[in-house]
Amino acid sequence: MKHATQVIVTLTCLFLMGCQQHGKDDALLHRDFFNDTWERFDFVTNTLEIKEETVYDLSLSISFTDAYPNDDFSMVFTVFDSNDNPYRSRGYKFKLKDDEGNWSAEEKDGCHTFELPINKQFRITEPGTYRFQIEYRMPKTPMYGVRALTLYANN
Repeated sequence: MKHATQVIVTLTCLFLMGCQQHGKDDALLHRDFFNDTWERFDFVTNTLEIKEETVYDLSLSISFTDAYPNDDFSMVFTVFDSNDNPYRSRGYKFKLKDDEGNWSAEEKDGCHTFELPINKQFRITEPGTYRFQIEYRMPKTPMYGVRALTLYANN
């Protein structure tokens, strides 16, 4: 019973997060993958100039095709400061399919798109140039079936 409740809560959260609308202005980084393939050490990055103390609620929108071979997705999210030193870094693992291998997000336009929470109240206190980076941490390379990802700042 506890497992069934956890699955229902997870699916409900994913569904509700998938209904959120984002605009181009709140995207911190974005990548469409050529041939739906993400190569190892092909980090998705973007550099931002932060002018004052900033707080972000970060989420990741990521789309997978049926060619994606795994039930989960692992990544490392790192922010580097102006001196290219890691400011913050954290690993994440998200379950994408249930125990029977069924996607936890509905298919639309050939993709299963997930809205995944990354960090609430992510604070940058000092002005400067910061580099946001996402790297996948999956055992297969290249990773097939990844269409696109976008890191959003929900302020």
